Amino acid sequence: MKQEGVDQVKWLCDKCQRELELAKVKVRYMEGNFEVDLMKCPTCNQVYIDETLALGKMKEVEEGLEDK
Repeated sequence: MKQEGVDQVKWLCDKCQRELELAKVKVRYMEGNFEVDLMKCPTCNQVYIDETLALGKMKEVEEGLEDK
């Protein structure tokens, strides 16, 4: 990770050292398919999911799907 200014943070892929880009990513969970905008490496396609998203919104969706 490198920091640009106070509010801008640019994330780098650890493997490729390329800047991550916001892209549509297909996510599959419990036979459900979703398209989500996430930060992704343009070279190796590795996706970055930050802690806030993983423990917040994604956890809510996961719990909702498991209850069905």
